[in-house]
Amino acid sequence: MGEKKPLVASITSALSGGYYIAVAADYIYALPTSLVGNVGVIGVGPPVLIPSERVLESGAYKVTGFSRLQFPFNLTESLENFISTVMERRGERLQLSAKELMRGKVYLGSEAVRLGLTDEIGSLQDAIERVAGEAGLAKYDVVELNELVEEGGLNMEVYNETAVRSWRDLNVEYLKSLHPPPTLYYLYLPERGFQVSEGETTTEEGGEEAEGGGLVLVDLTHGNRVSRWTLNVLVGELVNRKIPVGFVSNWDKLESALDNASCLIVAAPTQAYNTEEGRAIESFVSQGGLLLLLYDPSTEYVTVPELNGPMNSLANRFGLSFANGYLYDEEDFYGFYRNIYIDEFIDYNLTRGVERIVLFTAAPIYSNYGVAWSRNTTYSSTAERRGRYTVIAHFYYGNGTLIALGDLTLLTEPYCYVEDNYRLLLNLIDLISKVKPVEAITIEEITEPQLPVGTEKIYVETIDEEQHTVRWVKVSETEVWVERLNKTTIYHYDEEGNLLGWESEEANASYTPPLPKTPYPLRRGDHWSYRSNYTLTQRGRQYPGIYSGKERVANFEWVEVGDGRRYICAEVRFNIRCEIYVNGGNWTYTYIGSSWLSSKAGLVKEEGVRRLYIGGEEELDAAIDKERLNLIP
Repeated sequence: MGEKKPLVASITSALSGGYYIAVAADYIYALPTSLVGNVGVIGVGPPVLIPSERVLESGAYKVTGFSRLQFPFNLTESLENFISTVMERRGERLQLSAKELMRGKVYLGSEAVRLGLTDEIGSLQDAIERVAGEAGLAKYDVVELNELVEEGGLNMEVYNETAVRSWRDLNVEYLKSLHPPPTLYYLYLPERGFQVSEGETTTEEGGEEAEGGGLVLVDLTHGNRVSRWTLNVLVGELVNRKIPVGFVSNWDKLESALDNASCLIVAAPTQAYNTEEGRAIESFVSQGGLLLLLYDPSTEYVTVPELNGPMNSLANRFGLSFANGYLYDEEDFYGFYRNIYIDEFIDYNLTRGVERIVLFTAAPIYSNYGVAWSRNTTYSSTAERRGRYTVIAHFYYGNGTLIALGDLTLLTEPYCYVEDNYRLLLNLIDLISKVKPVEAITIEEITEPQLPVGTEKIYVETIDEEQHTVRWVKVSETEVWVERLNKTTIYHYDEEGNLLGWESEEANASYTPPLPKTPYPLRRGDHWSYRSNYTLTQRGRQYPGIYSGKERVANFEWVEVGDGRRYICAEVRFNIRCEIYVNGGNWTYTYIGSSWLSSKAGLVKEEGVRRLYIGGEEELDAAIDKERLNLIP
C-alpha cells in the first residue's frame, strides 16, 4: 500500500504487536500520553507429551511442535525479526539501540518522539490532514470502519471472538485456548496476563518404615508445587544408589520420620512454616542432617502474593534469604535472556569439577556462604541493578549441612543435561549419599564440665581458610593459658569462675564488673546477657570502653571431633560487642556466632565472624574475619 498511497499512523496505544503494525507507516503521530513500544515477544512453550496407545502421532515433535530446549532460541529469533523490522523502518530517526529495544520498555508519546519511535505529537485529525496532503486531495470523506461493521455496512467474516473481544480481556489462558502451545504472541498483556493456571501436585506417602536409615524425605506438607515427576532425575539417581526416598504430605508423619532421615528436601513451598515446624527442621540439621532448599521464582513454582515468603519463613532461620525477582543477562544467555550462564564457583564439594552451568529463571540468594555466582553482566529484575549475584549457597550449620539453589528447573529433564548441570546434580547426590541418619538426643540439659587442673585441649583454628593449632591449658582454678602461633594469652578468673581479664605480651584488659561465667545447667531456650566496663592497656596507654553480650541456647546436637569421638553439645549463639574509645574516636569490635559446649569436655567447637570498625559502623571495615575452632584429639 505504501508504494501507491501514503501511509500515516495515528496511535493512542501501540504496544508490542500494535507497534509492529504501526511501524509499517511512513509517518507516525502520537498523543503526549500515548503508550508506545513494548517491543518483544511472549512465548508459551511446548507441553510435555503424555502419550496414548489409542491416539498416535507420527513423530516426536508432531504434537509439541518444538523441542523444549530449542523453544527459547525460537523466541529470541522472533524477537530479532521484530527488532530488525523496527530498525529498518525507523532508520536514522531511531535513537535507541537494538539492546535497548529488546528490553521491552513502554514510553509515553512525548518520549517516543524524542527517541524516534514516533515522528510527531499530533491527533488523528493531524494524521488525516497529512495523508490527504501527501495524496494531493482537496476534497475527501473519512470513513470509520468500526461504525460500518456495527451498522452491517461492511461484510467481515468472524472466525472467532478475537475480532470483537477487547484487548483488556485477553490473557495467556484465553490465547492458549485459541492457539494451543507452542505459540508466540506479538501482544502487550497487562501483568495479570502472565498468571498461568496452577497445576495439581501429586503426593505419595512412603519411606517412613525404611530399614537401615539414610532416608531422604521430600516435604509436601506446605503446598509444595513439586512431585515425583518434578524430581524424577534426582530421585532416580538416589534410588540407583539404594537410598530410600519418601514423599510425605502430613506434617506429623514428616516430623516423626526425621528421626531416621539423613536428608530433607524442601522445594517450592507455598505455605509458610510456623515456629515449631522451623525449630524441628533446625534441630534436624543441627544434629547432622542435610537440608536441601530448592526455590524457583517461576510462576509454576510460586503463588501470588506469597512468592518467596513461604520459603524464606524457613530459610531465614539459617541465615540466608531468597531475594525478590529473577536474574537475567542481556549480553550472553542460553536461548533467551532469563537463561543465564554461571561459570564462577568455589571449588567445593558441591561444585567440584563444575565449570559452567545454565540456570533457567533463577532467584538470587542473600548468603555469606555462596559457592556459585552470576556474571557481573547479570541484572536483578527487582533491583534493576547490574552485578554479581549468589545463586547457590552451601555451608555447615551446627553438625549438619545446608544447600540452597535459586533455580529448580536445572535439576529437571531436559534442562539437567545442559552444560555441567548433570555434574552438579551428581555432586549433590554424592553429598546426600554420605550423610548418616540423624541420631536423636534425649537429654534435656548440659551440666557444667568438671575439668581438673592440668587439663589440656588442642584445637584447630581456621581464620579465613588459614589453619593453625591452638593449645588450651587449665593451669589452676583461676588461670587458663591459650597458646597460639607466636602468641600466648593468659585468662584470669575469680573463685566463682567469672572472668576478671586477660594479658599477653602486647596488651592486657580488665572487666569491671567481671564477665559472668556460663550459667550451667544449659537448657534449650535459656538466654542471658551481660555488660561491663572494659579497659584495654596497650604500649603503656589505657583505652576505656564498654563490653556487652547476649547469648542463647539454640539447640542440642551431636558434634564429632577429629578422631571420630562424639559429644552431645548445647549450641550457644552469641552476639558480642565491644566499643573502645581511642584518641577521641570510636573503635567497635563485634563477634557473632555459635559455640558448642559439652558436659564432658567444655568447649568443643566455635564458629563466628569477627569485625573491627574504625570510626563507627558506617565507616569502612578495618577487618572482617571468619573464624572456626574445632577440638581435636
